[in-house]
Amino acid sequence: MTKIKIAIAGIGNCASSLIQGIEYYKNEEKEPIGLMHWDLGGYKPNDIEVVAAFDIDARKVGRDVAEAIFAPPNCTVVFCPDVPATGVKVRMGRVLDGVSDHMKNYGEKYTFVVRGEEEATKEAVVKELQDSGAEMLLNYLPVGSEAAVRFYAECALEAGVALINNMPVFIASNPEWAKRFEEKNIPIIGDDIKAQLGATITHRVLADLFEKRGVKLDRTYQLNTGGNTDFLNMLNRSRLASKRESKTDAVQSVLSKKLEPENIHIGPSDYVAWQKDNKVCFLRMEGRLFGDVPMNLELRLSVEDSPNSAGVVIDAIRCCKLALDRGIGGVLYSPASYFMKHPAVQYPDAEAYQKTEEFIAGTRER
Repeated sequence: MTKIKIAIAGIGNCASSLIQGIEYYKNEEKEPIGLMHWDLGGYKPNDIEVVAAFDIDARKVGRDVAEAIFAPPNCTVVFCPDVPATGVKVRMGRVLDGVSDHMKNYGEKYTFVVRGEEEATKEAVVKELQDSGAEMLLNYLPVGSEAAVRFYAECALEAGVALINNMPVFIASNPEWAKRFEEKNIPIIGDDIKAQLGATITHRVLADLFEKRGVKLDRTYQLNTGGNTDFLNMLNRSRLASKRESKTDAVQSVLSKKLEPENIHIGPSDYVAWQKDNKVCFLRMEGRLFGDVPMNLELRLSVEDSPNSAGVVIDAIRCCKLALDRGIGGVLYSPASYFMKHPAVQYPDAEAYQKTEEFIAGTRER
C-alpha cells in the first residue's frame, strides 16, 4: 500500500499523541493494544506519513515536526520518546483568532506567537499542501478559532486535499461547507473528534442504556477539568459556544425526547494546571425507574486527553484515504457519525459502528 500523506494545522498535544502513535505502532510484532483497527482497508498505522505542518508557536515554527511535538506548552504523556526526524519543518501558519486574548495573562509560557515573521497567506498554505503531496489536512486548532478554521478549510478546498476537522467549528456539519466539498469531490470528516473512551462517548452510552432499560432520564451534567492549553484556552467562555453545542447535541441525540436546557449541562468546567493533559470528567445522571422510584448515577472518569483522541483520528485518517482511493467526495457520513461528536447525521453508536464497518468493507459508499 502507498503511504497516506497528511498535513497538520496545530502541533499541540493531540498532534503529538498522533505522531508518537504512528511511530509506536511501527513494530508489527507488538500486540496492537489501543487500536480499534490494526488493519483498516489494507492500511496500518505506520502507513501514515506527515508531510506538512503549520503552527504559530515560536518554540515550534522552524523545527522538525519530531522535535516540535515535544516543545512546550505541550504536556501530554510521552509514550514514544524516540520519534525520528521527519525532515518536515513546522511552517508559520495564520493566527487570526487562533489565540485567545486572555492567554497573555498567564505569563511567558503562553505568549508564544511568532514575532517578526510574516504570517502565512492562503496562497502560501495552498502551495505547501500541493508541493508536499499532502492528501488530507488535519485541523487541530484551539476551540473557538472560528476564522482560523475557516481559513484552513478554504486552503484545503483550493489545494484539493481532504479535510478532517477534529474540533468544534462546524464545517462538515454545515450544509454550505458540505456542498462545497461535495462539488469538488473532496472527502471531509467532521466535526469535533469523539475520544476513544472519553466523557462524551461514555455519556452517550449511558444515556442510551437508560432509554433501553426504560429509565426516565430527568437531568444530567458532565463537568470536565484539565490542565492542558485547550482547557486554559476555554477559560474564555466566549469561545465555548460551539464546544458546548457539540457535546450537548452528542448526548441529546440518543434520547427519544430531548431534555430541557435547564436539565442538561455539559462542557469544560475549569483549568487545573497540575492536571496537565489529564482530563477528569464528573458525570451525574438522575432518573426514575419502575414505580416512578428515583435513582441516580455518579461516575468519575480520568483519561489522558490527547492519546484518547489520537486513537480515533488514526482510523479517521485511514477512512479518509479509502474515500480518496475510491474517488468518493463530500461528507463521509458513516465514519463521521462514529468518530465525531457533531457529524452531519447523528446515528446511535451501535448503528454508527456498523455503518462504518460497512464503509471500510466497501459495501457502503459514504
